Amino acid sequence: MSEPTPKPAKAKKPSLTTQRRQARSYALQALYQWQMAGQPVNEIEAQFRVENDMRDTDVKLFGELLHGIAASKSELDTLFSDYLDRSVEDLDPIELTILRIGSFELLKRIEVPYRVAINESVELAKIFGATDSHRYVNGVLDKLAQKVRSAEVRAKR
Repeated sequence: MSEPTPKPAKAKKPSLTTQRRQARSYALQALYQWQMAGQPVNEIEAQFRVENDMRDTDVKLFGELLHGIAASKSELDTLFSDYLDRSVEDLDPIELTILRIGSFELLKRIEVPYRVAINESVELAKIFGATDSHRYVNGVLDKLAQKVRSAEVRAKR
């Protein structure tokens, strides 16, 4: 009697956390491209969807971040500018984009705990930013969270 042939293992779907982290990473890259090249957001989104394997990505979040941040850029910049040690124009483009992502999540994605929004931005800064940019991003977003999520911050302390 022959042994049964083992079934091939199903590819495990990545966790929602992993899918969202990938969406933030792609959003950072797409927003950086938008900021530097001035290309329309719709074109950049289409390009990213064609050129990247987005099966392990929360595509809805990617689109929300890309379009939402582009649409509210001035509001976001004003929101965190009080916590900068330089002008928004003098920020490194990567740091600026990461601050916009973190600010957007703190302001518009209230279902995301403030600590998660900050931590995800810090992780992006560690990967894409300059050596100590993660500390700068953390400090700015922590102060912003105390303003826009004051009740949540107080409840956690």
